[in-house]
Amino acid sequence: MADHHRTPRKLRLWEAVALSVGMMGPTLAMGLNGAGVASAVGPAVPLVFLLGLLGVALVGYGFWRLTRYFNHAGSVYALAGITIGPRAGFFGGFALLGTYISFLTCTLAATSVFLHAFLRSLGLHSTGPWIVTALVAAFGVTALNSRDTRLTARTLLVVEGVGILAMLLLTFVILGRTATGTAPRHQTLDLSAFSPHGAGFGTIMAATVFAFLSWAGFEACASLGEETDNPRRNIPRALAGSVILTGFLYVLVMYAQTVGFGTDKQGVTAFGRSESALSTLSGQYIGTWFGLVVAFTAVASAFASALSSSAGAARMVYALARDGFGPKALAHTHPRTGAPTTALRFTGAVSAVLCAVMFAVGSAAFDIYYWYATLGVLCVLVVYAVAGGGVIAFILSGGGRIRRWELILPLTGICYLAFVFFKQSTGQTAPYTYFPWIAGAWCLAGGLVVLLAPALTRRIGDRLVKETQATADPVPDVAAAASQF
Repeated sequence: MADHHRTPRKLRLWEAVALSVGMMGPTLAMGLNGAGVASAVGPAVPLVFLLGLLGVALVGYGFWRLTRYFNHAGSVYALAGITIGPRAGFFGGFALLGTYISFLTCTLAATSVFLHAFLRSLGLHSTGPWIVTALVAAFGVTALNSRDTRLTARTLLVVEGVGILAMLLLTFVILGRTATGTAPRHQTLDLSAFSPHGAGFGTIMAATVFAFLSWAGFEACASLGEETDNPRRNIPRALAGSVILTGFLYVLVMYAQTVGFGTDKQGVTAFGRSESALSTLSGQYIGTWFGLVVAFTAVASAFASALSSSAGAARMVYALARDGFGPKALAHTHPRTGAPTTALRFTGAVSAVLCAVMFAVGSAAFDIYYWYATLGVLCVLVVYAVAGGGVIAFILSGGGRIRRWELILPLTGICYLAFVFFKQSTGQTAPYTYFPWIAGAWCLAGGLVVLLAPALTRRIGDRLVKETQATADPVPDVAAAASQF
């Protein structure tokens, strides 16, 4: 990216993968998301995550298909804008901005939660107010992202790489001890964890919502389309690679946690009630010292997720400002690194202020993490549905010469997204009952902008067509349609 020309492409495939993996935060997901599933379906946790992988694959199909033709800093903003029209593009992009801002806010709070927990495990009982850590983290992610994008990608790779290695080491120890009969309660390898264990189809499918949330943010690398070498090849590969990699990890680690606690009633109860399953298992299977290692990787993973969220949010703000929505200053980039520095400072400041306001009214960091994560997920479900609509329109237009039978994939994905949104919006208690309305209000605001500002919509359409010509295959019918909305 640059103010008047595109930044020379420089990111490699693995660096694009690192951004998506960093946004998902697999270390956090592996440590936090299994307990809720165990409480719902008993020992069938790995089965649920396997089904969740199938669900996210259906959703990811739309991004994978479209990024083979179009690449843009605005991600779904351009993917939907060039296929459905600029109104849909702006609507999807605005929803995605809500997702990234929410994710940045919740991961700043999570960094504070896990750092304070780690310090307490070292014997420090006075760790100070959580807002201090959150504000320092906000400054840190903004400063790092303002440098060369390759530094961000490599930081994400190292941080998440260390966390994943620790998870794999614990996994292999658990599998080894359960296989040799040396587990603490003589737990054994039990492949029946991949069966429903008496849980009904509806219960299993409802539990996949927990699993699906572990992949939220997999599309983050799409925002690096203008900064990645050979994006029509590398961005789709990064999308597929990040989903497959984390899918393998989630299923494997969830299986290890399930057999590590045990598939009997006592083990399932312990898994479901565990606040930090990986730390608990680390102490039981390796030693307290390894529990400290796992606790530290949680801190690093939360910071890495904030780093990735900051990068995605800033590029979304940059793309919108470049096309006329917002002050032109937000479209400024660093002359040497090409990073959207003004947008980075803006999004960092917004999330820092949100954290400060929540702290001022007495909210706990742990609550902020779950509240804003929920808001972000509700917004991203809308984003994924818009992307699915984009690939449907693209196939029907004849663009890319994609076979018509593939329509079943995005259509099934949209149905699954509707199911997830329904499950996230019903059967909740306050304040979670408010979040669907808040997310809906944010998305509605984006819809009102495109309805009340037709000149902005036309300008977006013209810019999208021009900006995607350098990376798109010839699809004149789609481009012409987009410019007319």
